[in-house]
Amino acid sequence: MTDTTPIISICIANYNGMEVIDACLRSALEQEGHSAVEILIHDDASSDGSSEHIRRHYPHITLIESAENVGFCIANNRMAAVAKGQYLLLLNNDAALFPDALQTLLTEANRLGKPAILTLPQFDATSGALVDHGCLLDPFFNPVPNLNPKRQDVAMVIGACLWIPKDLWDELEGFPEWFESIAEDMYLCCRARLAGYAVRALVTSGYLHWQGKSFGGNKVEGDRLATTFRRRALSERNKTFVMVMTCPTPVIQMLLPIHLMMLLLEGVVLSILKGQIAFLTVIYLPVLSALSKQHGVLRISRAEMQNKRHLDIADIFAVFDLPPYKLRMLVRHGLPRVH
Repeated sequence: MTDTTPIISICIANYNGMEVIDACLRSALEQEGHSAVEILIHDDASSDGSSEHIRRHYPHITLIESAENVGFCIANNRMAAVAKGQYLLLLNNDAALFPDALQTLLTEANRLGKPAILTLPQFDATSGALVDHGCLLDPFFNPVPNLNPKRQDVAMVIGACLWIPKDLWDELEGFPEWFESIAEDMYLCCRARLAGYAVRALVTSGYLHWQGKSFGGNKVEGDRLATTFRRRALSERNKTFVMVMTCPTPVIQMLLPIHLMMLLLEGVVLSILKGQIAFLTVIYLPVLSALSKQHGVLRISRAEMQNKRHLDIADIFAVFDLPPYKLRMLVRHGLPRVH
């Protein structure tokens, strides 16, 4: 920590993160190099005492305490609004940086010499296994972990460790607050790529991630994919929003009807196989109503993004992987465990 103007602002959204926040903060405070860094934490009305813990044990960290739970998007927008750094690093409370993480990201940002969204290799905190070098997308906008270190240009980087110049964040207007949580990182990266900015995953350094700790689900447990109804509902809805806003017109006219039919079919099949109609009524049908409810916002956002598009169709889909990722996960892990 330093009194000089920071170069890097680390923004950590915390909600009930008592189990993981110390590891996260220690990793941020013990970084190699001499860059001026500030750390901001937005506590989202935690009920586990983590806010009081942070205030007591980390008095030099800027703590923003919310009176109500507002979600990941608003939390990060609030921190970015007061951050003083040239660069923002959005860091999950359930993630821990390698000691050379900040220096690695800053070195790459300086080497590029132009604005770009960056991330580091993600490793599972429990097993130490590589999770991804950023993600590609399948045709239905499901993230596909990139395990090829030679492929650095990716479709998106996970918001658990997302580096972005503050000026670029402001230009892209941050996260859409009407997303609440989930797929806001996909939105930001897709919007950046449309505007001609690189989205890249580095191959050195990295971060550990206790996947699912901060929101629940989104990990393999006992060779079965485990998630929650709420996470799955937000994911299907928000991924559809991103598709609608970012796909070129000829593509979205063909893709959206197929996507919606596939979602409804998936909901019906899961409801029958699992014996729970909630799969259809809680996760999949709300996507249709959300598209209708947010029609005006989606139309305006789409027009703005498409008018500023700097990529042709081939370049947009150069970071897509054609085989549907859900089908691959079904073959590998069977039906997901949803609670």
